Amino acid sequence: MTRITATFRRLQADGAKAFISYTMAGDPDYATSAAILKGLPAAGVDIIELGIPFTDPMADGPIIQRAGQRALASGQTVARTLDMVTTFRAANDMTPVILMGYYNPIYIYGVDRFLADARQAGVDGLIVVDLPPEEDEELCLPAQQSGLNFIRLATPTTDDHRLGRVLQNSSGFVYFVSITGITGAQTPNPADVASDVARIKAATDLPVCVGFGVKTPEAAREIARVADGVVVGSSIVSRIAEGEEVNALLDHVASLAMGAHAA
Repeated sequence: MTRITATFRRLQADGAKAFISYTMAGDPDYATSAAILKGLPAAGVDIIELGIPFTDPMADGPIIQRAGQRALASGQTVARTLDMVTTFRAANDMTPVILMGYYNPIYIYGVDRFLADARQAGVDGLIVVDLPPEEDEELCLPAQQSGLNFIRLATPTTDDHRLGRVLQNSSGFVYFVSITGITGAQTPNPADVASDVARIKAATDLPVCVGFGVKTPEAAREIARVADGVVVGSSIVSRIAEGEEVNALLDHVASLAMGAHAA
């Protein structure tokens, strides 16, 4: 059982919903990013998504794109991202950490080496946006064999036939992208999300968490009411871009977490 599975079982036993935060590793610099990462659990974050910066993201809006550019400019690499997780694990052995990004940096690093180092660092799961199910042998299946969850994305345009393929080798939870488009775009409609989440849950026993476009505590609460958890990224990353002090940023994260947990 991974930390991800254990966390959802604990939350479900308590009748609670998961709050999942996203930040970009190395944004705006290694030290600040590590300080934010360290403070997320105390701010109410149940599961952490940590972005691996990449020069050519395909699903990220301008806010996340610029975060990746800042991180790369500060010298962030895959190795330094794994080192950041190792440092986090020295003080926290409970909170799940998911690395989210694109396949190119992992491929260049070397899949076998990456999976071994990720496990050693204390990574629990992967979200790799640009690897479809047809490429499961590239990373998905080796990751599962290494003990890492491989989390898939479903979208409003994922029809029932495609959904079965998406779910085939998924584990941990299903990440439902609540809008058609990029991160940080329009706000999702809870009624539409509820319908899609119900359709996905009819096809899998995995928890379903919703992200993209959730920006406020109120929105987090409304979306968490119809899902097993909510993911917030751009609302946090935009404040990092503004240079908000770490403690103030974590206060904002705490308000978002309280919104999700209030569901």
